[in-house]
Amino acid sequence: MLKRNLPPVHPGEILREDYINEHNLTITEVAEGLGIARANLSAIVNGRAGISPEMAVKLAEAFGNTPQFWGNLQKNYELWHAERTVNRSKIRHFWEEWKGLQPT
Repeated sequence: MLKRNLPPVHPGEILREDYINEHNLTITEVAEGLGIARANLSAIVNGRAGISPEMAVKLAEAFGNTPQFWGNLQKNYELWHAERTVNRSKIRHFWEEWKGLQPT
């Protein structure tokens, strides 16, 4: 995984800035267009909720890109944070054990 110190931008911020604000849309207008509650879209664009696979499909259809685009934004955001919060000290390293079993 690419190591970086700066956190990736929450995908909701990209949605808000690059798609909603950039095209002079409103949260209400986009929520109605996606067929979701305004509160749900608001939670995403304000970084309180992530983009589910279903939402990625809806966003891709609405904005002409791919579900993978939205899913990758969400995945990268979550992985960056997980890399910094998971305690690795008590995890058993199976791969190190396997190295010792391989013939030389």
